[in-house]
Amino acid sequence: GSRCLLAEFETVARVADIPEGEGRGYTVNGRMIAVFNDKGEFRATDDLCPHMGAPLSGGYILDGAVVCPWHAWRFCINDGGWTDNPELKIDVFELRVQGDEIQVAVPAKDN
Repeated sequence: GSRCLLAEFETVARVADIPEGEGRGYTVNGRMIAVFNDKGEFRATDDLCPHMGAPLSGGYILDGAVVCPWHAWRFCINDGGWTDNPELKIDVFELRVQGDEIQVAVPAKDN
């Protein structure tokens, strides 16, 4: 998708809020996003699975991919690609950790 450079970094969580191997869902700029802790590295993606709209933040991390809690579809949390067919992607957002704050930059949804 188009990358908008105007996205501001917003603090969504503290590092301690998200257990290793898990995700948590947040709303930023009107979008549902999921933030995952993969062995201490944090990643942010769309929270909705494109299959049936399941919250990916309810899934768990396996080999650098989130496993959807409903039907076990797996998406790479680095580039958003579906592991079965990388043509299908979920959005991935820029994330940084400042001190113990997890910050993400989420462009407003183009309508």
